[in-house]
Amino acid sequence: MRSRIEVSNTVAAGLAGAHDTMLRTLEEHLECDVFLRGNVVTLEGERAAVETGETVVRELVTLLAEGHEVAPGTIEAVTRALDQQESPARILDDVVWRHRSTRVAPKTLNQKRYVDCIRRHTVTFGIGPAGTGKTFLAVAMAAAALSRREVNRIILTRPAVEAGERLGFLPGDLMAKVDPYLRPLFDALHDMLDPEQVSRHLERGVIEVAPLAFMRGRTLNDSFVILDEAQNTSPEQMKMFLTRLGFNSKIVVTGDITQIDLPRENRSGLVAVGEVLEEVEDIAFVRMGGEDVVRHKLVQRIVEAYGEHAERLAPELRPADRRRA
Repeated sequence: MRSRIEVSNTVAAGLAGAHDTMLRTLEEHLECDVFLRGNVVTLEGERAAVETGETVVRELVTLLAEGHEVAPGTIEAVTRALDQQESPARILDDVVWRHRSTRVAPKTLNQKRYVDCIRRHTVTFGIGPAGTGKTFLAVAMAAAALSRREVNRIILTRPAVEAGERLGFLPGDLMAKVDPYLRPLFDALHDMLDPEQVSRHLERGVIEVAPLAFMRGRTLNDSFVILDEAQNTSPEQMKMFLTRLGFNSKIVVTGDITQIDLPRENRSGLVAVGEVLEEVEDIAFVRMGGEDVVRHKLVQRIVEAYGEHAERLAPELRPADRRRA
């Protein structure tokens, strides 16, 4: 079967991408051949594959015509949304933060559910593998809430647990010592705001980045609080952190229960909290998987391979926690 779709010159340029990268990515995701001649897209192959490809191309054409920046990752987002019988535009149009050239929006249905839960609930848990946008989207939501004056400050925290290797003595003042542990949060912040603005907010206490141990004894009012790498908390630390919640505040907890760096005999607070709080009102749990990975395509394959391997391990090993989560 052959299908031809005529598009505008601007849309055709967007569909081609630099050095035809978009066309090559499109062919990787579709089971038919894709050609672009001038402003006409031609699909060739089996009827079912061409019909599916036509739907994907028309969705991409609509997004480009509406001014969306379409990248290779967008194709994957569109195909996944269609597989789940969702409107790609409904997901990709939900821009949670915009700053200069930065435009942050969900790319998968689970990411859309995640940002919706953050909006609707006081406490949201985002649980999933690396690359699913848990921290990035949470920081974007925090920046948006601060800009709308819904909160007075952003607090970013994570446990100071080393990932398999000992760093030993770290020189410098307190911030210099904890910087290696908190660097991913600083990176996300700098993706959202100008460096000068981040520095100014840090100096004034509008943005606070601190180890989890510094949360004890505090009440966090009018704040958007993010606990990252929560799989490395103990159940006691998780309880301590959640009970810091004050008035007019939101808490987002992110973590990956397949990457626990605690000693094997210690149980993760992120695993335990799912059993304790799953049914508590105004608390949401969003669990993401390999299909939500939005980094390099190889990352998704790595996550899937590790997930399959974990399922084959003996129940007494670490991934047993995963089944209890």
